[in-house]
Amino acid sequence: MKSIKLSIVALFIASASFAQVKEVKTETAKAVQAPVATVTPAPTPKQSVIKWDKEIHDFGDIEKGKPVTYEFSFTNTTNETVLITNVKPACGCTAANYTKTPIKPGEKGMVAATFNAASPGGFQKTVTILTKEGAVDASKTVSFKGKVIDTAAPVTTDKKTDIRS
Repeated sequence: MKSIKLSIVALFIASASFAQVKEVKTETAKAVQAPVATVTPAPTPKQSVIKWDKEIHDFGDIEKGKPVTYEFSFTNTTNETVLITNVKPACGCTAANYTKTPIKPGEKGMVAATFNAASPGGFQKTVTILTKEGAVDASKTVSFKGKVIDTAAPVTTDKKTDIRS
């Protein structure tokens, strides 16, 4: 009888130990299992609905070494206040200035783009304007183009040969 009691006690202890080990393994597995992170991409700004007077400007021929500026202007045609939050020229050869105060409905704002004409040849550049139109983030891209002329370079002309028969 004593051996049966010892067997029952041993079985009870073994069962309790097994249950504790199982609980520790389950808790460890839960602790190791990391929550799945959800990556939410940044929302893409919507197309701006404000009315631009002109979205593309052609400077035509400009002189090398003389920066030129064009002021893109717009009217706030929304029912909300508009704020220009950022202006991004496409390259380092373009600088931008813009209206920094909120533009109320019906008011005008501007983005001035200054191009440093350092290299001869044709060019086409863009400026991306990010706005907050009420609660909506929006963007608009305007552009300008032209041709840089090097006035210091010698002008070459085609000489026609006069051949008389």
